[in-house]
Parts: sequence; C-alpha cells; structure tokens
Amino acid sequence: MTTQQFRAGFVSFVGRPNVGKSTLTNALVGEKIAITSAKPQTTRRAIRGIVHRDQGQLIIVDTPGLHRPRTLLGERLNNLVESTLGDVDVIGMCFPANEKIGPGDTFINQQLDGFRRAKKVAIITKTELADRETLTAQLLAVQGLREWDAIIPVSALGGGANGREQLGSLTDLLIDLMPVSPELYPKDIITDESVEDRICEYIREAALEGVRDELPHSIAVTIDEMSKREDQELTDIHANIWLERDSQKGIIIGPKGSRLKAVGQTSRMEIERLIGHKVFLSIRVKVAPDWQRDPKQLGKLGF
Repeated sequence: MTTQQFRAGFVSFVGRPNVGKSTLTNALVGEKIAITSAKPQTTRRAIRGIVHRDQGQLIIVDTPGLHRPRTLLGERLNNLVESTLGDVDVIGMCFPANEKIGPGDTFINQQLDGFRRAKKVAIITKTELADRETLTAQLLAVQGLREWDAIIPVSALGGGANGREQLGSLTDLLIDLMPVSPELYPKDIITDESVEDRICEYIREAALEGVRDELPHSIAVTIDEMSKREDQELTDIHANIWLERDSQKGIIIGPKGSRLKAVGQTSRMEIERLIGHKVFLSIRVKVAPDWQRDPKQLGKLGF
C-alpha cells in the first residue's frame, strides 16, 4: 500500500471581470477573503486564500480581471496579473456557463500561451444559471480553445450536497496538479492579507453597491488610524473613500448622507465579524483628482 504524497502549490483564477473568480475563491477557502460585486474591476490586489486538506494545500491567488487597460491603474492591474501568473503552478481560467465565449475570453486565452510553466484548467462557473443544453454547448466551446489539463463545471453559489461536491471535486483536482511539497502555510492561516487591507476591501465593496457604472473605477479606500480602546472591546477605525472628482461625492454620500450611512452599516457588520468585537467606524469622502492616471497618487493609495 502506497502512502499518498502531500502536495502544495499556487493556483490563480483568471478570466474577464465578473466571471466568478472572487466568489470561487471565497467558496473554496470557506470564508470571505476577496470582495465580490457586479461591478467591473472589483478585485484590485492579488489576494491569497489558503485551502487546507489532508492530502495537500492550495494557495489561491485571486487577481484582477485581465482587460485592455485604459488608465495607468489599468496597466498596473494587468502587470500585477501577469507577474502573478508567471509564478503559479496552475492557472484556472473561468468561463460563465450562461455566457457565450467572446473576444475578451479569446484575448485572455491567447495570453495564457506566455505562461508555459503553469498547467491550464478550464473552470465553467455559474452552472446554476444554465440549463443542461447550454452547459453542454459551453463545455464543447471551451474544449475547442486549447488542450486543457482538465475541464470542470462548478457552482460556487450552489448550496446543498451537489454544490459542495462540485467544490470538493475542484479542490481535489487542483491539489492533484500541484507539485509534491511540504505545507507552505500553517493550518490556522487562511489568508496572508492584513486585517487593515481586508477592512479597506469591505468598505470598498459596500461603496460599490448601487452606484453608477462609471464610478467603481474611481473608488479607493485607505485607513488613517485603527486602534482598540484599552477599557472596552471596541476598535476605532478612521477610513477614507477616495474619488476622482468632486461631482462624484454626491453619488457616494447620497441624500442627507443616506448612502454613506448605509456603506458604514454594511461594512461595519463585515468588520465586526472579522475582528470579533464592536467597531466605531468613521468614513470620510475625499477627492484625489484623476488618481488613476497619477503615479504619485496611485502610490499613496497603495497601487
């Protein structure tokens, strides 16, 4: 009887914006690591989520969606994706089951040829949104793009036994493709993101909900101060939402401050769940003109 060798390595999910990469990362890790939104360019960092199993360990690097850049921020996001993909063991390209393959998918698939080291897996996401006929057609279309190491359908939102089984099958498949290796992270670590980075992402996710389509690219979040009070289980957090134009402030703040209040309430719930006690959250809305195109401003905002 042979003992199964422990495997560990890095996988990155790529695809057009909003094909389910961050939702998949969170589902596999079992906790909210990457923010999700219906808006484009939701993910701004290469976020690592860590999946622990008896037979191996997956380090998931959740990256921004690859796209044709129109700003300096867009170029930096693409550079981040490309530098990440050069270091991973497996690239999982995500295709929504309910959307036909388009020019964006073809563009990204072509980019994968530049990363010869990594094994390539096609992941058909959002299977809960497609009937059997549509799913079959998508599987055949994806199969025709290249010689994949594997193709697997999955629903990251699919509850019940079937959804868990699909996620389990994907995890097992990805671990099998990893190199033989000792553990790369301790078992109690599920992300290498700092608490402050995760808090900024929670605030940005809340701010993205319900705003106009052009605004998401203009939102960044920073923390000025974060400290726990000595006499009680309460942490004070002073954060900033950065926009590019004064005219955008009204969109975020809302009538009589109603939207900003909702942003604070939503993000505070996530933050309190993360740190385990009550939070006093102060959010200011500030303007850094055309920060996406300004190298100095990008540096200040963490890009």
